[in-house]
Amino acid sequence: MAFFNFNDIQSLEKIYKINLINSCSGFKSANLLGSISKEEIPNVAVFSSVTHLGSNPPTLGFILRPTTVPRNTYKNIKDTGVFTINHIYEDIIDDAHHTSAKYAEAISEFDVTNLEEEYKGNFKAPFVKNAPVQMSMKFVEEIYVPSNDVMLIVAQIQELYIKDELLEKDGLINLSKGNIATINGLDTYAIPKFKKQLSYQRPKKIKISV
Repeated sequence: MAFFNFNDIQSLEKIYKINLINSCSGFKSANLLGSISKEEIPNVAVFSSVTHLGSNPPTLGFILRPTTVPRNTYKNIKDTGVFTINHIYEDIIDDAHHTSAKYAEAISEFDVTNLEEEYKGNFKAPFVKNAPVQMSMKFVEEIYVPSNDVMLIVAQIQELYIKDELLEKDGLINLSKGNIATINGLDTYAIPKFKKQLSYQRPKKIKISV
């Protein structure tokens, strides 16, 4: 079994270390965040750090890397207070991954990929058309993490759209039915398949000898 201590990790070649540490936490969510600038230029970008924070109120978060360089998604969210989260599925993996390229603020990733923007109701930010799960989000707060110079962006779900065939009777969104992708590391994508759903677990009754 390969072994790395802290000093080993710190001394690794840069790209090797990035790949190693980005993949050691396991499979990550694969999402496209849609936003729009004050000048109404739509933006869409891939993120692998979206995570559940709480159900009441329904709250998600994602990690934003240091803002010492331009971050169009972050600027748009701070300017407008809204964005969308759209699950990446098998058919759009290549285009979704290309949104990680650094385009100027005036260029929309929708214009340089086959991804299509979609607007629903009065929500200002664009959704990704045909995404099996789409969420409109309202920015709540940002929490700075000084140890890594990153920020946790916290937002509440305002609207949730789910393709009918994915929604189970108990409320579970069965992602495998939508061929929804996951990310391993930075640039490796997989399509997980449903294995089993287990019941809520309670402690076993154990006889204690006195």
